[in-house]
Formats: sequence, C-alpha cells, structure tokens
Amino acid sequence: MKKFVKISFIVIIVVLFVFVLSLTIFVATSMAKFSYLKLDDSLFSTPTANVQIYDKTNRLIDEENSESIKFASIDELQPYTPQAFISIEDKTFYNHKGLNYKRILKAVISNLKAHSLKEGASTISQQLIKNTHLSSEKTFERKLKEIVLTKKLESAYTKEQILEKYLNVIYYGNNCYGIENASNYYFSKPAKQLTLSESAILAGMIKSPSKYSPINQEENCLNRRNLVLSEMQKDGFISEEECERAKSEPIEIKLHFENTNKINSYSESALCEACNILNMPAKSIAISKYKIHTYQDPEKQKYLNDALLSEDFQSADYAGIVLDAKKHSVTAYSGNSAYKILDAKRQPGSIIKPILVYGPALNEDLISPLTQLDDQPLALNGYEPKNVDGKYRGYVSAKEALAKSINIPAIKVLSYVGIEKAKSYATELGFHFTDEDNSYALALGGMTYGENLLTLTSAYSVFPNLGKYSPAMFVEYITDSNGKILYRHKPEEKQVFREDSSYLLTTMMQESIKNGTAKALSQLDLPLASKTGTVGRGKDNIDAYNITFSPSEVCGVWVGNLDNSPIQIAGGNEPTRCVKKYFEMSKNDEVFTMPESVVEREIDLLALQDDHIVKLANTQTPKIYKESSLFSRFNEPKEISTNFENIPDENFEVVDKGDIINVNFKAKKQLLYYFYDGEKLLEKVKYASGDKTLTFNIDDCLIIKFGFDEKNMSEKTYKFASIETSKKEEKTSSLKRKWLV
Repeated sequence: MKKFVKISFIVIIVVLFVFVLSLTIFVATSMAKFSYLKLDDSLFSTPTANVQIYDKTNRLIDEENSESIKFASIDELQPYTPQAFISIEDKTFYNHKGLNYKRILKAVISNLKAHSLKEGASTISQQLIKNTHLSSEKTFERKLKEIVLTKKLESAYTKEQILEKYLNVIYYGNNCYGIENASNYYFSKPAKQLTLSESAILAGMIKSPSKYSPINQEENCLNRRNLVLSEMQKDGFISEEECERAKSEPIEIKLHFENTNKINSYSESALCEACNILNMPAKSIAISKYKIHTYQDPEKQKYLNDALLSEDFQSADYAGIVLDAKKHSVTAYSGNSAYKILDAKRQPGSIIKPILVYGPALNEDLISPLTQLDDQPLALNGYEPKNVDGKYRGYVSAKEALAKSINIPAIKVLSYVGIEKAKSYATELGFHFTDEDNSYALALGGMTYGENLLTLTSAYSVFPNLGKYSPAMFVEYITDSNGKILYRHKPEEKQVFREDSSYLLTTMMQESIKNGTAKALSQLDLPLASKTGTVGRGKDNIDAYNITFSPSEVCGVWVGNLDNSPIQIAGGNEPTRCVKKYFEMSKNDEVFTMPESVVEREIDLLALQDDHIVKLANTQTPKIYKESSLFSRFNEPKEISTNFENIPDENFEVVDKGDIINVNFKAKKQLLYYFYDGEKLLEKVKYASGDKTLTFNIDDCLIIKFGFDEKNMSEKTYKFASIETSKKEEKTSSLKRKWLV
C-alpha cells in the first residue's frame, strides 16, 4: 500500500512538472510571438472614446461622441487620492514590476474551478494597458498581449507616471473618463480639491460604475467607499481618526456637466447599450474600432427634437423617446439633464394603470370596458386612497375610469386581479419589483424604485402589437473593424396579453383622448391611444408623463427633476402637447386592426344606468336606450335585459282645481308620455324622470298615452263625473268634481 501511495505521489509530481513546464514554454513562446507589440503613448494622454455610431441610413450620427480632454497632474492631487486607488485596486503597486504573481495564481485556480475566465488578477499597470491598448475580450491570447505590453510599460515609465496615466484614463461612469472629468461631473470641483471621502468614492466606483454610482446606488456607493477607507487605514495611508471621520460624512454630490444634452443623446444611449451587449467599456469599443449601427431615424429624431423644443419645461429635466412598435426599436431619443435619464428609475404614476391594472383585468376576463365600478371612499387594510380632485362620482365604467384616470376604481380593479397576478403581467413587460412592492398603492404607480422611461414606453408597445412584447433596443447590429457582424438584434416576442384584451385596452385609451386627461390630442384626426400620468408629493408634482401610440409607433415624454425638486407641470399639459406636436409631424394613415376575437354587441343602457349591470338589449329596446359596445368573445354579456318587454302600469293623480286640473305622476325615464284632450295633443314628456305636475284646461275628458315608443303605447282615459251636493255645497261644486279613469 505504501509503495502504491509513493508511486501515485511521484506520478502526480511528474504530471504537475510536465504541466507547469508546458505552460511555461507555451507562455514564453506566445510572449515572444507578441514581442512586436508597441506602446502608443498617445493612447495614454487622450481620455476620449471616439466611437463610430451610425443611424438606420448608415450615416454617422451627427452628435458628439467624445469627452473633452481634461488632465490631472498627480503632483497636484492630495496624497490620499492616488492612495485610495492603490489600496482598493493594487496594494503591491510599488513593489511589483507590472504583474502580481500571487494574485495571478489565485485567479488561475479560481478560473480552473469555474471552467471560465471570470476572475482577473489585474494590477494597475495591467488595467492601464487593457483600457488603452486592448479590447475587453476574455481570451488567453488577449491576456498574453496584456502581459507583454505591461512589461514594456513598466520598463518605459516610472510608477508615478503609470499611476498618473491610470487615473486619467480610467472610466468613472456617466461618460466620465479620467479623474478630472469625474471630479468635475460628480462634485463640481477640480480633482486637486477632492476630499478623502470623495476620493474613496471615485476609487470605489471604478470596479463597477453603475453598481457603485453615487447618483442612484447610494447605499452600494456608501458601503464601497467605507471599504476603501478601511483598506487605506490598514495600509497605513490614513489614521483611524481620519478613517472614521470620512466614514461619518454623507455622500454629497453636486453634478456639473458642460453639455447636459450630450449625456442624454441618442448616440450616448446606443453606446451604453453596446457596452452592455459586448460587456466592455466604451474605450475598448473605440480601441477595437467596432462600429455601432442603430435604429435611429433622422427624420423622426428631428420631429422629436422639434416637439421637445416647442414646449417650455420651466428648467426641469425632460426626455422624449419614440419606438417602432413592430421592430421593437428606438427610432428617436433626446433628453436634457445633468443626470443620465435612462439610468434613473422614477415613480410611474397613473402610467402604470394599463400595464398593471386594466390590462390584466381584461385578460383575466374580470372586466369589460363597460363594467361599472363604484367610485366611493375606500379603505383597504388601513390604506385610504383618494382621487386627485377629491371628488367621488358614484358608478363609472372602466373605460371612463381609465380615461379620466380616477384612482379609486383602479384600486378596486387591482383587488379583483390580485397584487401578485398583476405584478406577474408587469414583470413580463420589463418591470422590476421589490419585496416591498406589495400594496394596493401599486395601482397608482406607488413602487419602491419605479422604472425608467425606456421600460415604460417599451411596455406600451404591447398594445399596438396586439399583446406581443419584446424590449425595444437602440442597437440594430455591431461590426468589427473588418465588417464582421459581432451582434445583431433579433427580437424574441412573447404573448403577454390576448389580442382582444390589447385591442379593447387600446379603445379605452382612445377614450382618454376623446373625453379624458389626454384631450389635447383630440384635435388630431389620427388613430391614437394615450395615457397620462402625474406623480405628486404633497401639494407638489415631481413627475409628469404622456405615452401615446399609433398602430406602429409609441412616443413617450417625461418631465421632472432627477433631484426630486418640484415642478409645476402635469401629464395632461406639456408632455401631452409635446406628444401631439410629434404626431402632427410624423402622421401616417395606418389604422388599428380589430381582431376576430373582439365582438360588437348592443347593450341596454337602462340596465347599465339603473342597475349598473351590463346586459344585452332586447328586440323592444328603443334606440335611445341601446348602445353598441365592444367585448372579448371570451367575456361578452350573456343576460338579455327584460326592461322593455312589458310597459309598466302607471299611476296618475288628476286633481280638479276648478277652472283647471293638475296631473301629478312619477315619470320614468324610459317612457314617453302623451297627453290629449280628445284627439288634440296637449303635451309630450319624453325620457324624463322624477315627480312631475302638469296643468290643463279640460272640462270633460283627458287621455294619457305612455310607452317605450310611439308605436307601442298603453292608454288611460280620465272622464268628468258629477257629484251630488247639498245647497250649501253648490257654491263650491266646481271644486268637488271627480275625474274617473
């Protein structure tokens, strides 16, 4: 047994030796193969990312796609600023010659276990090379190139020079390359004035600028900053007192951007999307000379720009986006803010109602557009919502409730569907919920974080697509420097709503234009459906939306302030007028196509108004009490109304007043009343309701006809009858006449 163990041990040692030797020879040979690679000093001094981005006509998009060059000298920085980067990124920076072999070995073992190249072991020197000279593809060949160039870097420059170049080219998010740009953008100050806390924030966020963003990931950023400070204390760069004092400071950002439109331009949004698709920073895309081909339509982009400029948004942040609903693509986008608008999640307000409330309810056959909903004060488990105007309207149809964006009916419909079921529909349309998003406030857009404008507008594309959804994209395809296609957008549609549910909801949102909150669009003779949304905080508004769609396009406009300062704008005003302006310029002659699963039925309005029940009209129902309405064939009314089958008996009180008579009766609004003196028509009462008193001069005979229409009427005749009176009563006998039926 001992001999076997000994032999096995020797075999393992030999195998490892052969493996290490082979690996060493392979690496040495490969490095010799790449020895021709040279450093390009110009790549270190230009922190820009010039990327070629094309519109759908294959022309370069006429927008600035690069940052202005700003360079920070390491000698002018506070000592703790570069030290923060060393502590969190490369503790042995001053001791190694470009490579940290212990970290490399650890990473190799981890990657072998994971059967991938997930974990890296890059030093600051390697990161500098990777971000200036190479693409981000994770291959052994690229890694070997990185090693060769890193060795050359260490030979050509001092550690201070390498660190300075590194700080000035690394990416800090929000289109900021270099510490000077980042300091100016996030803190409105030059890099030499950064505090210890601010230096730790910037050093911490470069690992993942979106994950550790001080703008919209404050908790992550705070934890990461504190980790950097702790590491700096361990490394002896700062004292315990300095560490604790910096940790106690809140994160305070003061954004400054020289061109606020650029950060929210179409090309910048497409570039960010390409970075996510390829999993590489913009700098690497530029170095690799990849070309990004987008869906931007220059004509529609101009229409959108003109529409946005036509409104005064009172210095608020704003954005507009246009989607091709059939291709699931973004054809135009523009925004204005010091923040990146499409990275910001905002409360959607009433914009969520079609997605989370009425769409699911229609699809689950719980309501139809005419379903009656009681708009009365409501309390659900301590939640007491109110309508925006403080009014309650009694019974309203689902169609009217959505068109006028009434809150109470929306919450009731959500209770029919169920919160989890409703959320499952919205999740299919790109929404993200937290565990805390579980109250009926969701019906009014009350989410923990909300959603961005692209997600909201993209979700609305499900309606013109008759229930099919796929998220909209900026990028159509990406090619390398030789024209080889690296990526192509291939939308994968999924059926979220049935065709009939989508079409019916579209008709409900068309009502919003006719008689609801989007009435500003009613002047356009175009097939459009619309929804507005306004998010309030106390007496102030903080977000205003309009999302409108035609059979082929969706246009969404948002106005607000990403710092949550109040605005004096509502969704039905400036955003709606802006959308109106866009569709005025981008009109087409397409129409919404009604699917075969939608049927038209005549319903009894009397049953709807009096009993609040949707019933079919019968053959005797007068035209005035019939209305055609659309239903899903899976949820059409079956019960036929009996309201007009038999004329109800009516009671009339005829009171003699001497020279005149009074006729008192309780009118029913479904009946016609005709009053005759013999054959002479005295008066008509049509479709009135409530107590009535009519006065006539008739000596002998009163004929009253009543019925649903003139062809089918009942009749009552009242005649004068003498009454014997005493001599004492003769003087007042005229008051004692009796009218008999």
